[in-house]
Amino acid sequence: MLKVLSYSSRFQNVLASHSRSPTIARTCAESTTPLLRVIDSLRSSNYPKPFVFRAHFCSDSSSSDGSDSVGDAGVAAKAAAAEAEDADSVSPNAILPSVFRPDECFTVLALPLPHRPLFPGFYMPVNVKDPKLLAALAESQRRQAPYAGAFLIKDEPDSDEKNIYDLKGQELLNRLHEVGTLAQISSIQGEQVILIGHRRLRITEMVNEYPLTVKVDHLKDLPYEKDDDVIKATSFEVISTIRDVLQRSSLWRDHVQTYTKHIGDFTYPRLADFGAAISGANKFQLQQVLEELDVLKRLQLTLELMKKEVEISKIQETIAKAIEEKISGEQRRYLLNEQLKAIKKELGLETDDKTALSAKFRERIESSKDNIPQHVMQVIEEELTKLQLLEASSSEFNVTRNYLDWLTALPWGNYSDENFDVSQAQKILDEDHYGLSDVKERILEFIAVGKLRGTAQGKIVCLSGPPGVGKTSIGRSIARALNRKFYRFSVGGLSDVAEIKGHRRTYIGAMPGKMVQCLKSVGTANPLVLIDEIDKLGRGNTGDPASAMLELLDPEQNANFLDHYLDVPIDLSKVLFVCTANVIENIPAPLLDRMEVISIAGYITDEKLRIARDYLEKTTREACGIKPEQVELTDLALLSLIENYCREAGVRNLQKQIEKIYRKIALQLVRLGASNESSALASDASKADCIADSSETTVQEENQSKAETEARSHEDKSDESSSDNVDFEQEHPQRCSELLDGSKDTTEIDKAEEPEEIEKVLVDQANLSDFVGKPVFHAERIYDQTPVGVVMGLAWTAMGGSTLYVETTHVEQGEGKGALNLTGQLGDVMKESAQIALTVARAILLEKELNRNFFADSKVHLHVPAGATPKDGPSAGCTMITSLLSLAMKKPVKKDLAMTGEVTLTGKILPIGGVKEKTIAAKRSGVKTIIFPAANRRDFDELSLNVKEGLDVHFVEDYREIYDLAFSED
Repeated sequence: MLKVLSYSSRFQNVLASHSRSPTIARTCAESTTPLLRVIDSLRSSNYPKPFVFRAHFCSDSSSSDGSDSVGDAGVAAKAAAAEAEDADSVSPNAILPSVFRPDECFTVLALPLPHRPLFPGFYMPVNVKDPKLLAALAESQRRQAPYAGAFLIKDEPDSDEKNIYDLKGQELLNRLHEVGTLAQISSIQGEQVILIGHRRLRITEMVNEYPLTVKVDHLKDLPYEKDDDVIKATSFEVISTIRDVLQRSSLWRDHVQTYTKHIGDFTYPRLADFGAAISGANKFQLQQVLEELDVLKRLQLTLELMKKEVEISKIQETIAKAIEEKISGEQRRYLLNEQLKAIKKELGLETDDKTALSAKFRERIESSKDNIPQHVMQVIEEELTKLQLLEASSSEFNVTRNYLDWLTALPWGNYSDENFDVSQAQKILDEDHYGLSDVKERILEFIAVGKLRGTAQGKIVCLSGPPGVGKTSIGRSIARALNRKFYRFSVGGLSDVAEIKGHRRTYIGAMPGKMVQCLKSVGTANPLVLIDEIDKLGRGNTGDPASAMLELLDPEQNANFLDHYLDVPIDLSKVLFVCTANVIENIPAPLLDRMEVISIAGYITDEKLRIARDYLEKTTREACGIKPEQVELTDLALLSLIENYCREAGVRNLQKQIEKIYRKIALQLVRLGASNESSALASDASKADCIADSSETTVQEENQSKAETEARSHEDKSDESSSDNVDFEQEHPQRCSELLDGSKDTTEIDKAEEPEEIEKVLVDQANLSDFVGKPVFHAERIYDQTPVGVVMGLAWTAMGGSTLYVETTHVEQGEGKGALNLTGQLGDVMKESAQIALTVARAILLEKELNRNFFADSKVHLHVPAGATPKDGPSAGCTMITSLLSLAMKKPVKKDLAMTGEVTLTGKILPIGGVKEKTIAAKRSGVKTIIFPAANRRDFDELSLNVKEGLDVHFVEDYREIYDLAFSED
């Protein structure tokens, strides 16, 4: 406390030179109260603006002489103001009231404070929007009673700050805190009223509702012991914390001057008020300090608030330091980069970004400048000019740069050299695919036309067929045969038109469509584009992609294809489009009309066998790292694999099964090689032991022969030597001559003895199940000889052709009980075909006069297995009729017979589809005789000879011809 009070002498010296106003100077010479300095600073209008709270310690209820000095100062100030206003006084006859002292103000105007309470010794500017309250405050100031009560407003959940000034009377009184501050009205400028706090007040009752006037009691601090150690210690800690806050926080630096000037005037209550006033605490915490009359508790509350300020200052320093380091590093890097750019530009090593971009774009189009259309070149020049005028940091700059990037990257007029050699193209197609003569013929026709014309015009070819027949790989082979770039994209499930036509450049992240991306990727204007799964196009809320494909695929329109992003026409007439589809019925009719459909029905067993042997097995063996001499896959094994595991039309599943076989073979070879290595190590050790034993025996025999030579004659020596050699040869017949001769090394002996044997894995029909498991399919033929009421039909599926049986049985007999029961998940078309078949069968029986009342008196059940597979289609009509007639006549149909055809009520046979698939299915099931509609003769004649081989095919126009074939005696 001694250090605090040491500032008093210096503070008295400062007061002598502090006053600036001539009017107040005279008063300051007589009185050195802080209030005069407050008035002086307010009138000088030179106080700092960023912070509204300043500590000007005035009268306090705790000091006995403070009120007198304040009163004298007030008299002097008001006298000076009265002298200034004598010239323009409104009412010369008005009687001026007596001078008010702060301790005499027991009825004051209630001034609401929305944000913070006013502490004694501080001033606060307040905006008063109520005109009547503002007029009352001005009148009080004019009548030399410039005092009002400043009370903090209570917060309510549903209240709004804007309606505070709309409150009147008791409603406003209920919203005010009871304890406030007696405030002197220092000045009024417009709506802004500057208040100086003097002492604490408590509202007792309301006097006037509008403007709100209340009676108040003046509150004094509770008595306290100045020499109390707890109060001293708390005050010292508050002073220390205040200093720490003022030194740390830049927000409170303006309070440092006030603190240093008035540190000697601090009493314990003033110290508590000063600390609370300069803190940024919650207004309710500040109100709690204002309402506390116990000096020790007030100091403790202030100390808590100041400690929070210290923590906030530490956090602020940490944040400021981190941000400053980051910003300084970025600024330093930016300045260095800018300096580097400037240096390079001065040396001519580098140009600025926009110049470099323009040079790059012009370099791209320089080689093909003559081939770029005039309208496209005009757009490029306009965009390049626009790029130079834009700032590099603007968003429009990036849009223009990306647009120019796409425009200049396209291969305008750049065409690849095509292959018009028919024989070479034929060779390439035969290398990649077996069979498919109609597809290859169409491609060769395309090449021949291009050779005669000198140029190849783009076409649209649609390859349709079941999965796994090689539609996508055929497209890749066509591109290789034509020497064109290949690009594939799938449109399965595509529902956004922008994927085809591109986005508008107004969207963020806009991109061109797939065709523009294709041209940029391949670098030529005449690629082969494979559009996969075109029958699975979706339709979403962003448009119909199938309709957008019309402009892309139409030869009459795609010469001026317009992408939404580029917004300039592009010539796609030289592009060869190859589409793939599983079911062409799902392709929209306008889109299908622009395509040339080539159907790929699938492969028969012989074709699959050739494909597996010549293509799939070779590719899989190389992929697994197996040598041809290490494995043997027999033809019977492949045939069994095709018949019992891979019966579908395509060869994708066949490839998977062959890969499965070779993976297991690779595992066997690796395991066998590991076992051979371990056995080889063991054999090497045994060979070394054998060599050691042989050499030891040889030495012993030699020593023995030398001893015998000394005792015997020369002839005996030779005889003994020869006999000993014979004994050694009998014990070691393989190594004796080599060891004694010494002409061969032991390593050569080992090499000569090791035969190079390669282990071979044999896969045949017997052990095929060890590699691929149990058979998946069984024979489609359930019956070797179909019984009464059962007839084999032919069906088409998306996976190819298949055979199915139509079974009819007799359920119940009785007069008038004729009925037909249908099962097998039949669709509406097949149900109608069954009703037609029943009518035609009754007509046939009536004609033949055979059991004519059978259907009228019999309940018949017709079933098409398998019951879990949904079936529909019109081509089962003749099969159903034959099944019903076989039941009625109790006569089975001809053996190895299958039929298909749509029947009318009069018995006419109409053409059907899928002739190749159905023929392949019949041949796979071992059928010898097939009945087709006469209108399908042309489709059957187009089939290859290996498909038609061994089949007896009949073409009929009326069902009666089928009756003669099915129920003949032959």
